[in-house]
This record gives sequence, C-alpha cells and structure tokens, in this order.
Amino acid sequence: MLPKLKFENMLKGILAISGHSGLFKMVSNAKNALIVESLVDKKRMPAYATSKISALEDIAIFTDEGDVPLADVFKNIKEKENGGKAISHKASGNELKGYMGEVLPNYDEDRVYVSDMKKIFQWYNLLQEYNLLEDLDKEEEVENTEE
Repeated sequence: MLPKLKFENMLKGILAISGHSGLFKMVSNAKNALIVESLVDKKRMPAYATSKISALEDIAIFTDEGDVPLADVFKNIKEKENGGKAISHKASGNELKGYMGEVLPNYDEDRVYVSDMKKIFQWYNLLQEYNLLEDLDKEEEVENTEE
C-alpha cells in the first residue's frame, strides 16, 4: 500500500510575510533570517524575525465544528473551479462571503473576516497560476489506488 500524502505537503515551505505582497518559498536559513524567494519574480531576500512570517501549512480556517486546514479549503476551491481560478480577491465583501460559503459552508462567520477571505482567494489564485496546486491531484491519485 502506498503512503497517503497530506494536503499540507503542497504548502510546505510557502510563506506569507507581512509588509510584502505575494507569497514566498523558503530557500535557506541564515544566521538571523530566512532566505526566501518570491513566487512571482523569483527574487531572493532575507526575512528577519521581526517580520510577521506565516507558513501556509500552519494556517487553518475557523468553522462551527473546529478548524479546517488551509490546504483543505484550497482543495475545495480547486474542485469547485475544476482546477481554475477562484473569485478575485478584489470582489465585494458580499460576493466573497457567498463564495466562501460555497467552498466551506460551515465557516465561522463571526471569526473569519472578509480580509481573511481576500488573502485566501489571492493566495489560491497565485498558487494556481504558478501550478503549485498539483499535489492535490497526486493526493487524489494515491487515494484511488488504495481503494
């Protein structure tokens, strides 16, 4: 039997850094910083401990039953859009809430803000644009071979 891959693997090493737009891939560790590479323009830069750095694999979305990993939300979006782009992060708040309700029906409306939804959809579209969501397909293939 093949080992089951985790959805979180696709997000391993992908970082969001406050004050910087886009997403970054961790390349290396330096003495007092991480060396990161932009997914968009491939430029490298140091990310210091004073920056707020969030690893996408550690992010979860609040729901009524508990927390759902961001990778699972991305999987739901990918299934809804058949691998295509999600709604634009520049859509109206009501449109974003409606779309979020479609991909994660039981999200906690009191604790998941429109600003969070904007980030989720912007990150998804960026990862989709650069074909970094391919691991979701591999996960589904592994599940099918186990059955």
